Amino acid sequence: MRSRFSTALGVAMAAAVVVAGGLVPGDARAETVRYVNLGDSYSAGSGVLPPAPGSSLLCLQANDNFAHLLARKNRYRLTDVSCGGATTDDFFTSQNGDVKPQLRALDGKVDIVTFSIGGNDENVFAGTVMKCVIAGVKAGMRGSPCEDQNSTTVLETIRDKTFPKLVRAMKAVRVAAPNAKVLALNYPWIAPDSNSVCPGMPVAPADGKFTHRVQVELNDAIARAAEQTGVTLVDVATASTGHDACKPVGVRWVEPLLTTVQPVPVHPNALGERNMARLVGRVLND
Repeated sequence: MRSRFSTALGVAMAAAVVVAGGLVPGDARAETVRYVNLGDSYSAGSGVLPPAPGSSLLCLQANDNFAHLLARKNRYRLTDVSCGGATTDDFFTSQNGDVKPQLRALDGKVDIVTFSIGGNDENVFAGTVMKCVIAGVKAGMRGSPCEDQNSTTVLETIRDKTFPKLVRAMKAVRVAAPNAKVLALNYPWIAPDSNSVCPGMPVAPADGKFTHRVQVELNDAIARAAEQTGVTLVDVATASTGHDACKPVGVRWVEPLLTTVQPVPVHPNALGERNMARLVGRVLND
């Protein structure tokens, strides 16, 4: 009896010494935090090098995207299934042969979920950029040809089609990870709210405000969907004011179409991903 008591006492004292001495730090406990990152190329950090080891080559997932940076800093157990080109449909169905539906990464044991999504639905981002480039070139960079040709259709598409898809996707995330804190990131500004020449973006100067307004509409849809589904919004857009693709290297968070310093243009660069990680971390710590 005395031997068993002495052993138990010794174990208890040793445990107390370890805890009091700081040998079980918060970082060790953080390793039990399960973190899943979903979403599209802005989540994946497509274009930021090097690529994430073990990820699908088709997804262009970066080893230094915001999720990886955040997980390494806080010692979270990260599962990153973000993939360039993803739409909200790819939460539910396989994006391609070796990429499973993203919602399969979630369960009741996940603690944190992050994602950016919606920009590829109805080809809003890439489609609008290309339409504006083509319209500007055809018009000799005069007037506002992109707005004249597309303003009604693009904005209505976001309101009528993209928004309900965002609501569906966010509801599904909440159901699949019922115990997780779910954070949706909106998109950093590509163009400033001004009609001016933008180096690296061959869009008619007078279409500047229109291209910005398309992003305003999309970010508003993300915010409304998040509020409706109980998802926490990470407002990357507001924080990125003054860091759009028209700014010089070292200031911009998003690369332009031309003069880009990374393989994938019109996407966050390494500075952008670092700031996205900082903003997500701030929201998680609030």
